[in-house]
Amino acid sequence: MRTAALVLIGYAVMLVLGVVWPVLPFGPLREAVPDVAALTAGYLGLTARRGLAGAVAGSVITGYLADLLAGTPTGLLALVAGITCVLGHLVQRRILVRGWAVVGFAAALGASAALLALLVRLVTGQPIGGLREAALILMVALTTALFGTVLLRLYRRVDAAFARTHREREHALEGLVS
Repeated sequence: MRTAALVLIGYAVMLVLGVVWPVLPFGPLREAVPDVAALTAGYLGLTARRGLAGAVAGSVITGYLADLLAGTPTGLLALVAGITCVLGHLVQRRILVRGWAVVGFAAALGASAALLALLVRLVTGQPIGGLREAALILMVALTTALFGTVLLRLYRRVDAAFARTHREREHALEGLVS
């Protein structure tokens, strides 16, 4: 249930960002929409409780939904989200508790997902944008870092709502409640 809730929240955020982001007055950052699929996949991997299979499945579904919304080749973002989930699982789990590390974690998720997508496109013979693509990767990492702190905080609140014990609830909210 928790994974499904996080996937649905991620999908809703992707829908809203897809409509709102292009009309916001961000100048050159208008093209660099935050990578919600990567944030969701990284968070699912980071907080996988019993096993990684459910988290990877939720991440692949999130990536597939992002594929549908972004118009990318089918399966590209699904594959990237699945790999991002596994990478998120390999990261130290207490990173989300440490203040500014959340910003770095979100930026790393955005940049690594963009680089993975670039690598997959390169391997499959799809066109790449050269220097403009490199600048876009940096801008996506920046917008994902800024937006990711809010989204990861929301995901931690959802985790707290699905906690079965008081201890799990406190652990999910650790670092959020002052």
